[in-house]
Formats: sequence, structure tokens, C-alpha cells
Amino acid sequence: MCSPRSALLQGLLVLTCLGLGCSDKGKQEQSDSKDAGPVVRVTKPTARKVTDYAYFTGRIEAPESVKIQARVTGYLDTVDFTPGAEVKVDQRLFLIDPRPYKAALDRELGRVRLAEAHLKLTKADYARALEIAKTPGAISKQDVDKYAAARDEASAAVAAAKANSEAARLNVEFTRIISPIDGVVGRNLLTIGNLVKQDESLLTTVVSQNPMYAYFDIDEHAYLRIQRMIEKGDVDRKEEKKGFPVEMGLSDEEDRFPHEGKIDFINNRIDPSTGTLQVRGTFANPSLDYKNYRLLTPGMFVRIRLPIGSPHDAILVPQKAIGTDQGKKYLKVVDDKDIVEYRPVTLGAQQPDGLQVVIPVKMVRTKDGLRQADEKELSGGKTIDSIKLGERVIVDGLQFVHSGMHVQPRPIKSDAAEKDESSNESKPATSRIAKPQAAVSGSHSERGNEKSK
Repeated sequence: MCSPRSALLQGLLVLTCLGLGCSDKGKQEQSDSKDAGPVVRVTKPTARKVTDYAYFTGRIEAPESVKIQARVTGYLDTVDFTPGAEVKVDQRLFLIDPRPYKAALDRELGRVRLAEAHLKLTKADYARALEIAKTPGAISKQDVDKYAAARDEASAAVAAAKANSEAARLNVEFTRIISPIDGVVGRNLLTIGNLVKQDESLLTTVVSQNPMYAYFDIDEHAYLRIQRMIEKGDVDRKEEKKGFPVEMGLSDEEDRFPHEGKIDFINNRIDPSTGTLQVRGTFANPSLDYKNYRLLTPGMFVRIRLPIGSPHDAILVPQKAIGTDQGKKYLKVVDDKDIVEYRPVTLGAQQPDGLQVVIPVKMVRTKDGLRQADEKELSGGKTIDSIKLGERVIVDGLQFVHSGMHVQPRPIKSDAAEKDESSNESKPATSRIAKPQAAVSGSHSERGNEKSK
């Protein structure tokens, strides 16, 4: 029968041996893992037909925007619209007190009648002078000419009086301030009773609603690319006549561009200070069937996606697989021996689903590995593409590996699969830790029982 002390020593010896065994096993596993290289997540490129896009930002503007100002001076009599409501062309918005201008019109009309009466008299005098002149010596030639001049002067006075009456009539019309276009009116900037000055006082604004313009600036490189494609015939000339298609997305539509429009204007010169060319797209802005509200509003920030060329076959990889080295883009590929290789690429258009078009670079294989082909090698034809379908591209762990390193490639998994895997791996670890704790507690209880005996 063992003493309590000897039993305790035996228990500690067993635990020490187990710990040393686990430690040696862990060191061996760590050493094996280190020799195999770090674990990296890989995926294979996909191929499909894509359309190249150029992305820009712009602003919404109304095709017609009018500042409503008075054309006569006077005191504001009425405001005849609801701020923010839609108005029609020729709808009255304001009324300036018309009484002074109506009085002026009546005065001018009276002067017209007075001039017409004087003209009638001068015509009669001239007619009598001509009749008297038939009798030799009854009237001089000079007197006949005076009657003719008086008639012409009276006729001119009638024309001037009529012109003045027309100006007075226009002033009466101008007291009715109307909307020159269909659109939405802003708020009234002056209230009833205020003095309105001719051609100075801004009363409100009216902007048209449908369609809407989206103005954006394209860089010179994109402009030349489109022009070269038109030159080569890669762009359908029918689309050029109808207007090139353009897509637009609003600030709350994330990566979507659901609004389709047409390019209807390209400016005639590039701005030398910015190196950009102003372009305009036209988009429909239908009513939302609620108080005639519409989605697009002048001044709104928009995102523009401009399709460039026809759909073509392309290679796509996830964006996080692309690395940058002094402005140059590259991929890291795992070969059939699980060795990392550096592959330079050229980027194409970013796709709505988050994938990135990559354009292979011509390379040659040497004793030291792959390198980019020079001009002589390009003409020789003994080149290979830097990326092909079926190759394994590193997606996760890109910054921890370098060319020539041995790695452990693992297929990329979804976030849900990784969570399930991590939870399953944590369960056995918990059970392994629990066993030594039970052994220790058991040894303590046995020692207590021995003492009680």
C-alpha cells in the first residue's frame, strides 16, 4: 500500500511525462508546418464576356432653368403659386400693381387719337391745296409743299403715338409675371407689398423636370481611347447617331447603375487646366405618382458608368488578389509544386460583382524563372501569358509570401464555412484541456481520502 506522499509523487510524474510528450508533439507539428510553408487561400480565375467601363462623377442639371425677374418697377400685389409646385408655361406667378401702367396706356391711346385727328386735318388741307393749284396763280408751289409736309408730319406723329401706346400696353402685360417654361417653381423671395425693381429684383426660379441632364468630365486618356475605337470601327456607328449609351447611379444605390441614358453633347475643347472634356448625358425623370414628385433634382451628385466598346472575353480575379508594386499591378500564382510565382498584369475594367478584369502580360520562362518579355522576344513568338485559366491565384495571405517561397495552398472559402471550421476546431481543444484538470482534481481528492483514513 502506497503512502499519500508516494501517490502524489507518482501523479506529478505522470503529468510531467504527458506534458513533455505533448510539447514534443507540438514542436514536431510546428516544425512540419514551418517546413511546408505558410497557408494561403487560392482561387482560380474565371472567364466570361464583359464590357469595359469608365467611371466618372457628375451633377444633375435641368435642361431649362429660369430666374424670374420683373420687367417693370412697381409694388407686388399678389403671389399666385404654391412654392415647390409644378407650374405650366404662361401660368401667372406674380402680379405687380397695374394701375399706374393702365393709366399710362390710356394716356398714350389718347395721344394716338389726337394724332390721328391732326393727320385727318392735314390730309384735307393738302387735298384742297392740290385742287386750288389747278387754277394758275391761285396758290404758290411753296404753299402746296408746306401742306404736303404737314400731312407727312402728322402721319409720323400717329406712328410715334401708336408705338408709345404699344410700349404702354406691354408694361401693363409685364405687371403679370408668368412662367416661361413648364417646371417646378421655387419659393417666392419677395412678399406682397414689397417694391420690385425692373431687371434687378429676383422673385423666384423655375426649373424643368423631364428629362434631366447629367454633366461629367472625362479625362483625355478615356477620350482618346473612345476615339481610337471609333477609328478602328469597334463602335457601332448606329449607336453614334442615336447617342452613345451611358449609365447612372445615385449616391444611395451603392454599386448599381440602374438609370440608362444617352450622350447628347460633347464639348468642343478640352479644358487645359484640368485635362478633361465636358460630356452630357440625358436621362428620363418620370413622375413618382405622388404629388408629381420626381427622383432626379438639379444639383444632385451622381455616379456615371460609360460603356466602352462591345462585350468581349476576359479573365477575372477578385480585387484583393491584386498587388501593387511601385504603380505596377501583379498577381502571385502557386504552381504545381506549390511554389509562389510573381505574375505582372494589366488591369481592365472593374465589374459590378467585385471582380476585376486582368489582362495577361507576355512573359518568357528562363532558368531563373519567369520574367517579362522584351521587344525582341515579343517578335519571336516564344512567350507565354502571365495568367491563364486554371492557375491558382493567391487571394489571402498575399503580403506574407514572396516569389520562390513554398506554401500550402487552400481553396478560398466563404465566411460562413470559415466560421463553422473554426468552431469545429475549437471543440476538441477544449476536451483535451479538460482531461488534465480532472486528473489533478482527482489526485487532490485521493490525498484527502488518505488523510481521513
